This record gives sequence, structure tokens and C-alpha cells, in this order.
Amino acid sequence: MMGLWNRLTRHQERSAPFRLVRMEVPATRDGLATLARLRREELEGFVEGLFGDKESLDLPERAHKALGTLAEIRAMLEGAQVLAEDMTKPAASDQIAVTIGHFRELTRIAEHEIHEAVLSCTRARRQMLAAWPARRPTLH
Repeated sequence: MMGLWNRLTRHQERSAPFRLVRMEVPATRDGLATLARLRREELEGFVEGLFGDKESLDLPERAHKALGTLAEIRAMLEGAQVLAEDMTKPAASDQIAVTIGHFRELTRIAEHEIHEAVLSCTRARRQMLAAWPARRPTLH
């Protein structure tokens, strides 16, 4: 988890976008399930790291929107993982390959939303700190 947050600190500038782990997977049920699990866990880790031990946070509007999008992507990934792991469901290799391609697009969207959430929170924190009055130290 700390590895994720250490990487996120480098992405507080618009010019340094965040990237999720890159992984080549075969166009098989196992490959699809593995990729879906990895992406779902990455998104869950981001949200858990953002919230920490808090139940809720007062986030900027853009970060709130990003978390909504990430929640939708996470739900799609979980559904795909469950289907891929269910051997009673049919799974044609060409359809698996198409789904993995869609996951690449979802990855790009998730990276963008994570980056926007980080930038939004960083901007809000800077504005909050700038609003606090600076106190000069007392000289004796």
C-alpha cells in the first residue's frame, strides 16, 4: 500500500500522470480473471489509501466525481472476474480478447480519474493552507 502512495506523491503535477501496473495476460479465462482482479485491487487500494480510517471525507467536487467513476469501473471489473472464474459460463477466446481490450481502455480511464482525484485534492489542500493566517514566531 505504501508503494502506491509513494508513487502517487510524484503525480501531484498535471505533467506527471499516474499509471497503473502494466501486465500482459493471455487471452484466456485465467488471464482475464487475473487482470480483472489486479485492477480491482488497485482501485480498492487507492480508495482505502485515500480514506484511511475515515468513514467519509469532504472531498472536492472533481475528486468526488472521480471516485464515482472508479467505483463503476471497480464494479465492472468484479463482475468480469466472477464471470471469468465461473466455469459453467461459456467463454469464447475471441470474446475474452475483446474484453481484455476493453480493460485496457478502462485502465486508461481509471488512471485519468485517479490522477484527477490526486490533483483535485492537492489543489484543495494548497488552497486550504494558503487561507490559514501565517503566524510569525515570537522573538524574545
